Amino acid sequence: MDSSEHGSPVISPGVAIGGTLPPGLTEEEAEEIQVELTKVDDEIQTLRQVLMAKERHAAELKRRLGISPLSEIKQNITKGWHDVQCSNAYMRTSQTLGDLNRRVTSSNLYLTASATLEDIGRSDAYKRTQETLSQAGQMTSAAFSTVGSAIRNRFGEMRNSPSFKTFEDKVENMKYKVMGRSNGESDHSPTSNNAPF
Repeated sequence: MDSSEHGSPVISPGVAIGGTLPPGLTEEEAEEIQVELTKVDDEIQTLRQVLMAKERHAAELKRRLGISPLSEIKQNITKGWHDVQCSNAYMRTSQTLGDLNRRVTSSNLYLTASATLEDIGRSDAYKRTQETLSQAGQMTSAAFSTVGSAIRNRFGEMRNSPSFKTFEDKVENMKYKVMGRSNGESDHSPTSNNAPF
C-alpha cells in the first residue's frame, strides 16, 4: 500500500525532506527509516479507522440503552466531585475549615451574636416573614416541578417520535458518509455494517 494514500509524504531514496541526507546517515539507513515511517503511518491510519468504528458502535449501543449525553455529563460530574472530595487537598482544606469553625464558634463575639440572633428568631415579625417566604418557596418549587415534568415528557415524546428517529438516522448516515469519505472508507451506511467491534 503506497503511503501517499494516507497522507504521508513519499520521499525518494537518498533524499531527505530538505533535499540532502542528514550527516551520518547512509542512503540505505534513510530508506529503512522511510519504510518504517511508512509502516507506522499506515498503522496510525488503521488505528484511527478502528477507533472511529468503535466510537460509532459505542454511540449506537448507548443510544439503544437510552443513555443520553446529558446523563453521561451528569455521571462525569458526579465522579469528578467524588474524586475531588477524596483528594488530599480537599481533606486538608476541610480539616482546616473545621478547626477554624470550632475556634470561631467558641469565641465570645460569636456567642453574643448567636444569643442576639436567637432573640430575633423568637420575635413575631421574624416568624411571619419566615412563614411567608416558606409559602412562596413551596409555590415556586411546585411551579418549577410542573414545568420540568412537562418539558421532560415533551422531550421524551419528541425523541421517540418516528420523525425524530428518521432525522437522527439521516444525520448519522450523513456523518458516516462524510467521515468515511475523508478517511478513504467506502460509501456504506452505518446501518449496513452492524458487526460488533
